[in-house]
Amino acid sequence: MEHILEMVGRAALAFAIMMVITRLLGKQTIAQMTYHDFVAAITLGALTANLAFNVQMKMWHMITTLLTFTGIAYLLMDLSLRNRTLRKWFSGQPTMIIQNGKILEGNMRKLKFSLDTLNQELRERNIYNIEEVQFAVLELNGEISILRKPEYLPVTRKDLKLKSDRQWFPVELIMDGKIIQDNLQQNNLTIEWLMSQVQKKGLTVAEVNYAVKSSNGHVYFDKYDDQMSNPIDKE
Repeated sequence: MEHILEMVGRAALAFAIMMVITRLLGKQTIAQMTYHDFVAAITLGALTANLAFNVQMKMWHMITTLLTFTGIAYLLMDLSLRNRTLRKWFSGQPTMIIQNGKILEGNMRKLKFSLDTLNQELRERNIYNIEEVQFAVLELNGEISILRKPEYLPVTRKDLKLKSDRQWFPVELIMDGKIIQDNLQQNNLTIEWLMSQVQKKGLTVAEVNYAVKSSNGHVYFDKYDDQMSNPIDKE
């Protein structure tokens, strides 16, 4: 029983430490995964797993190692932000793989990037004809950025000289049946205005699962009771 309690305690501690470390290193560690981020994530994961399950190693030794590596990762991240040369070495740099409609085979060989992978990436961006591509860049996080040739670019409202309506950033008003007071204050909206919008729909706040003021200024409401007799449930 004592052994089980120790395992539970170590697992909970490892989870808590990783949450703190992830917050410390920032969102880019999760979202972008450059060379530096990849190495940091893999190593931190291995150290955390040992802290949680390897009872033969002393807990404080593992915590010291984990914190030391976190400090190194944070220091390298800080240095990368301050020095472009170091940033290019730690994180890598974007690589052109299509330039002016021409595939750069040399760059693709250096990256170990095959034509099959390139075609797959293009298809995922709804490009089935490679002749549509003017430039393609392999970014630091492994994603491909595409610029189509002018004749294949989608038409915009500006091209058609159509008037565009003003847009706002969406504002969440109610979530899980509770009013989000901070969002109202930050956007100069009042409780009275929100209640009037709710009442126009014949609802109460408790009946609303989600409410948001959309980018076009309209208020969208989703009720808890959708009144759907046969909702689709895909397993």
